[in-house]
Amino acid sequence: MAARALTTVRSGFRRLSTFSAFSPPPPAQAPPKADPSTNLFVSGLSKRTTTEGLRDAFQKFGEVVSAKVVTDRVSGYSKGFGFVRYATLEDAAKGIEGMDGKFLDGWVIFAEYARPRPPPPTPEAPSGYQNGYQNPPTY
Repeated sequence: MAARALTTVRSGFRRLSTFSAFSPPPPAQAPPKADPSTNLFVSGLSKRTTTEGLRDAFQKFGEVVSAKVVTDRVSGYSKGFGFVRYATLEDAAKGIEGMDGKFLDGWVIFAEYARPRPPPPTPEAPSGYQNGYQNPPTY
């Protein structure tokens, strides 16, 4: 009798533990690929990678118009990503082919077409406000 009660309790617990009030999150979806452009996003950079080092690495594949490693304002070290802009789409494609998955300063880097920045959200004034000032009350 005690064994039966124990299995009932265990099976009841098992049933409760398999039920969840929370649904699992939807599977992560990769963002869509960016349209080809002359601007490349480069990730996986070492903290020691400089703008000059990034430019030199990508110049082997075409004419680099600009290169920029995004750095931390306080430490001055790389945040691990940057941008390279080529003169032509063909050079940009060669740059991706030549550097994606390759080593730079001891780290594997990834190069892809940069996505354009989304437009900033426009703040909406609370009701009763216009141009930042509260409307006078109507009587």
